Amino acid sequence: MVAALRRTGKSSRADLARITGLAPSTVTAIVAELLADGLVTETDQFDSGSTGAGRPATGVALHRSAGVVVGVDLGKRHLQVAVCDLAHHVLAERQVELPRNRSADADVAAAADMVDAVLSTARLSREKVVGVGVGIPGPLRADTGRLGDTASLPGWVGRDAPSTFERALGLPVHVDNDANLGALAEWTWGAGRGCPDLVYLKVSTGIGSGMLFSGRPFRGVGGTAGEFGHLAIDPKGAECRCGNRGCLENLAGAQAMAKSLQPVFGRLLATGEIIAHARDGDVDCRRVIADAGRTIGTATGVLCNLVNPRRIIVGGEVGSAGDLLLDSMRETLEQTAIRSAFSDVEVMAAELGPRAEVLGALVLALRDEATLG
Repeated sequence: MVAALRRTGKSSRADLARITGLAPSTVTAIVAELLADGLVTETDQFDSGSTGAGRPATGVALHRSAGVVVGVDLGKRHLQVAVCDLAHHVLAERQVELPRNRSADADVAAAADMVDAVLSTARLSREKVVGVGVGIPGPLRADTGRLGDTASLPGWVGRDAPSTFERALGLPVHVDNDANLGALAEWTWGAGRGCPDLVYLKVSTGIGSGMLFSGRPFRGVGGTAGEFGHLAIDPKGAECRCGNRGCLENLAGAQAMAKSLQPVFGRLLATGEIIAHARDGDVDCRRVIADAGRTIGTATGVLCNLVNPRRIIVGGEVGSAGDLLLDSMRETLEQTAIRSAFSDVEVMAAELGPRAEVLGALVLALRDEATLG
């Protein structure tokens, strides 16, 4: 029951019976015991799909005394930390920029300091923390916890990420790829609500994907599933950092867009600048974004033919361009995916913006360990 409430945040008794498979009378009895012990609290005006159209139902949620979880998003140039209670209320959040070419030890020290700072802001001690979720860019082996090849954080390659963070924090830690966490966050709180079969594309300097099937992350045998940016689109193209040629991120990532505009502007534009110029009507910037959308659409057609998702959610820095990117992506997807796969899928912008990965780290910590799959 507690695990179900950790995952849902709040639920009606009827929904708890459906989720757990227990008889409604059993759920009512367990909830009564939890209420008497002060571990759960009743919430008013809870809308449940099982109670009829628009009728409010009394729900239950875990009380703050039951504990909190911490989410950590470690990126190439940033560190973001948040804390939430088990009813899914975010209590405090903070982000800092990090220098390039850092060591893994420096990352862990910075994360530990920020965890303490965020807990202090929320007036909480580490004793209240029941779990920590960490997002990190790059493939993570589920069997060893070691990070595979990643250009974003080369100092982490081969490190046992969960054990490293656990030693520093003195807390139970789960670690996953940042795009997987973006998928979890959008499914829980964003554009993926109610859709258990989805793909989240994080389109930034690199292009990664997180895949959920039946509400469970799909990571592959060794944790490499979702390296969408390394699909070889042009076998004769420029060499990629992964060693192959013509990879998707080399053609449609943020750095590729900036390089194609350098002759026009005389410098490398930041992604936000490119999008702002495009929204102001700049023809060159609009063209570059549309070209990226078409290239991503080609790769997404392959993805749809292979895994047939219900929804594709596009986030990341480049994804924030919205329909400037998505219109050309949808058009090309229609041309490259087989008709049935295209008719099944919705392509939409992410809703959580730059918070997606840290919120996904919270979801990772909230999920019962047995369901991490």
